[in-house]
Amino acid sequence: MTQSSSIKGNADFEMLAGARGYTGQALINLLSTHSNLDLRHVSSRELAGQKLKGYDKRDITYENLSVEDVRRMPDIDCWIMALPNGVAKPWIDAIEENGNSQSLIVDLSADYRFDNTWTYGLPELVDRSKIAKATRVTNPGCYATAAQIGIAPLLPFIDPNSYPVIMGVSGYSGAGTKPSPKNNVENLTNNLIPYSLTDHIHEKEISTQLGKEVAFIPHVAVWFQGIHHSINIPLNKTFTSRDIRNIYQERYEGEPLVKVIGESPLVKNIAGTHGIEVGGFGVHSSGKRVVVNVTIDNLLKGAATQALQNINLAMGYAEFEGYVPIPHTRTWPNERDTDTSFPGYHSKRLPVGAR
Repeated sequence: MTQSSSIKGNADFEMLAGARGYTGQALINLLSTHSNLDLRHVSSRELAGQKLKGYDKRDITYENLSVEDVRRMPDIDCWIMALPNGVAKPWIDAIEENGNSQSLIVDLSADYRFDNTWTYGLPELVDRSKIAKATRVTNPGCYATAAQIGIAPLLPFIDPNSYPVIMGVSGYSGAGTKPSPKNNVENLTNNLIPYSLTDHIHEKEISTQLGKEVAFIPHVAVWFQGIHHSINIPLNKTFTSRDIRNIYQERYEGEPLVKVIGESPLVKNIAGTHGIEVGGFGVHSSGKRVVVNVTIDNLLKGAATQALQNINLAMGYAEFEGYVPIPHTRTWPNERDTDTSFPGYHSKRLPVGAR
């Protein structure tokens, strides 16, 4: 990809569509701290005319941009689509027609996750060089990211006559900002709501990317952000819990956003952070079945953090540029994790009022 920053010698220009949503706001916070990315336009029909908050580099006013407006914007280096499923195509078609078809597009919807002309952007499981060469990147789903991280190391050892079963529980930010029973706190209090019990789009996404059928049963709970998976994986040979944990530690060695722990990870420890925690590794007495637990922040590594990873890789920046680490408050098992200068694991936690 030809990058205009190498010609101009300054920041790349970004445009964000879908800025009103929770993911859009998380992206704005991250872009504000990135030394090489300069947000120039934010589009939101509901907030048009209002001043953008949380972006410190310049004063920006929300715009209600149309497809025709996009056709007249050829100087954008990176387009970030944080729109609902089924909405992005007219925008992307307009970008293709505006004379700058080599600009980077990162789409956070599910619209292009099954399109082989787009690059699937899960850096920990996809060849990073493919993302680095891409101009069209489809960002994985939040549930799907966590589930793939939780299953991928055991793919060679899954019983061929069975398949993994994933029970996922998300905070209600995953249901978006449009009022519904799934993001109504009163309805969620002392409650757990299952939905899309079969054929959820992430079930198809996980199965497609892993090349292995899975069953996925999502639920929504009363907390704001964060996902917990309990993944039952049938095995083709006998393992101990230590065996399984060693496989995961070896697979994710050197991946700063993936943390392998012994105990089951907790949502309250992952919410507001950039990473994924994998643990539990409860092996059945037969040794032929394991339950793996995975937690992820659905707004960050499940969406905005991962989008920024993909932007950095595709535009030639350091993969973790723009993340805001905070001092670690727990004891980690290796030296890298206790180095607070490392630009990876924790983000600046969201303010209480944003939760």
